[in-house]
Amino acid sequence: MQSPELAGPAGPIELLLEEPGDEAPRFSALVCHPHPLYGGTLHNKVVYRMARALRDSGAAVLRFNFRKAGIPEGLEDARAALAWLRARYPDLPNALAGFSFGAHVATELACDEGMAAQYLLAVGFSPRLGKFEYLETCPVPKTFIQSTRDEYAPRAEFETAYARFAEPKQLIWIESPDHFFAGALDTLESTVHDIKWKA
Repeated sequence: MQSPELAGPAGPIELLLEEPGDEAPRFSALVCHPHPLYGGTLHNKVVYRMARALRDSGAAVLRFNFRKAGIPEGLEDARAALAWLRARYPDLPNALAGFSFGAHVATELACDEGMAAQYLLAVGFSPRLGKFEYLETCPVPKTFIQSTRDEYAPRAEFETAYARFAEPKQLIWIESPDHFFAGALDTLESTVHDIKWKA
């Protein structure tokens, strides 16, 4: 585990890099956390479980702390973190992942033509958090993992939005009473681990 620091667009960005223990990484993955104004950090329990599953799947995983609020500002920090990750692993395919607010940032960044990733994972994506029209034409392979009783993304509401998202895509529901996968973090981690990463 390494904790380097990046000179981001709004000041220093705290990074946390983890590599697979006994083998060279097969791909790199950037993981984005929930909204910083509501207590979201790179140490969020859902983000931690996602990162551990990705690392155990063979990824070099980079988490970072957003320095500003809002999706446009979050995108600036995520772009800087992704550029750092790609510079460190220039020959590896790249995945983008995020939870909640971080899922919006990760999906928008992954679908941007200039920053396209090879794979995308969005956990707890809420259509209520901002625009998502870019997903209607996004060609990146994408997996969405949702709680069955997410208060910020009710199942019927999410399914209506998901129907508009471009292929290739898959949707996985996890039985849980809330947005934060209470009582289901082990299931979430194993689900992320078992995804067939395009790497």
